[in-house]
Amino acid sequence: MAETLVLASASPSRRMLMENAGLKFQAVAAQIDERAVERKIEHRALGPDELALELACSKALEVSSRFPQALVIGCDQTMSLGQQVFHKPADRAEARANLLLLRGRTHRLNSGVVLVRGGYEIWRHLSMADLSMREFSDAFLEDYVVRCGDDVMKSVGCYQLEGIGIQLFNSISGDYFTILGLPLLPLLEQLRTLGELDV
Repeated sequence: MAETLVLASASPSRRMLMENAGLKFQAVAAQIDERAVERKIEHRALGPDELALELACSKALEVSSRFPQALVIGCDQTMSLGQQVFHKPADRAEARANLLLLRGRTHRLNSGVVLVRGGYEIWRHLSMADLSMREFSDAFLEDYVVRCGDDVMKSVGCYQLEGIGIQLFNSISGDYFTILGLPLLPLLEQLRTLGELDV
């Protein structure tokens, strides 16, 4: 068993997923500037999926520098439409514009998870989910943004599927854990492979 299992994230949903799975761990927020990491590696012209893995690795490595004996789980998610990567909207106007761009189209959530111990990456995995937004009306969009209020800016896609955000979609392909930003089943399997969980 790992001396310590550390989740390099302050995300309540990721913590909830791991707690519900019965894992014993501590959550420690990574102290990195994600946009700075993106600028540093932009010369590599990574796709949105590879970017998710690099951000997850950066988070795990930073936390591993403070907890060198721990097995650190880093995770990150990017949202993409083709090769265009989206970030959380700065305000409601940007959220509205993003939703108009996504309307009637299928975007992808790329969820990366990385394990690091002693400053060395030992495993990485990527899972993807495709979400198709319906052709909602302008009136629906205006009502949606008003009903969500500032919550519309809390996620990169301007929605929470567990709330009224589900009304934006007509189909989803991918598992729940990937959509929430932590590919839990592959992670659990790797923890068993490493002897960190009972088989």
